[in-house]
Amino acid sequence: MQRQIRSFVRRAGRMTPAQEAAIKRLWPRFGIDFAAAPLDLEGLFGRHAPRVLEIGFGNGDTLVEQAAMAPDTDFIGIEVHEPGVGHCLLRIESAGIGNLRLICHDAVEVLARQLPPASLARINLYFPDPWPKKRHHKRRIVNDAFLALAARALADGGYLCIATDWAPYAAHIDEVVAASTAFGTVERCHHAGDRALDRPTTKFERRGLSKGHGIWDWKLARL
Repeated sequence: MQRQIRSFVRRAGRMTPAQEAAIKRLWPRFGIDFAAAPLDLEGLFGRHAPRVLEIGFGNGDTLVEQAAMAPDTDFIGIEVHEPGVGHCLLRIESAGIGNLRLICHDAVEVLARQLPPASLARINLYFPDPWPKKRHHKRRIVNDAFLALAARALADGGYLCIATDWAPYAAHIDEVVAASTAFGTVERCHHAGDRALDRPTTKFERRGLSKGHGIWDWKLARL
């Protein structure tokens, strides 16, 4: 069987005792275990509401901020690095919010097998790994197959929002989007960190700006 090419490499990051304790204590409440079966999202959140998925939330600070500012919307965050998951669980608890759940698994598999069709209002993909070396370009998450999975998970009129600070990756994203029959571009913005499209500033964005990088944002509508 051909090995699946993943868009990430699991790093052996150091877990703090607080993060380890948070995963043990809070995962049963705020975590979603991966399973190859569609989730009952209304049962999971206990209501019918718009749902936003964020792929690769890092330490989760901006994801928790968004969920706290939009209590009428339900949020799902995907991250494969456990220290970030532990940090985010602690932030969820300290913020006292109940509209956010986390998944620690490959986002592509979650989109393909766990999220029901037409179940999301928006997907956020902020500053994914650009995999700059040519031999690693095949690992970039933004490709035709990913756009097809995102379109499947989005409801009519749903949005896919992407941001990067890596110019060659921005050119790659433009090329993939231009060839897509699943999405149309609502807005594309190249800026210096001052004109982000309907999103908070992230840790990775600040890191890119400190290196003199520009920022590219896309808001894509499901056709």
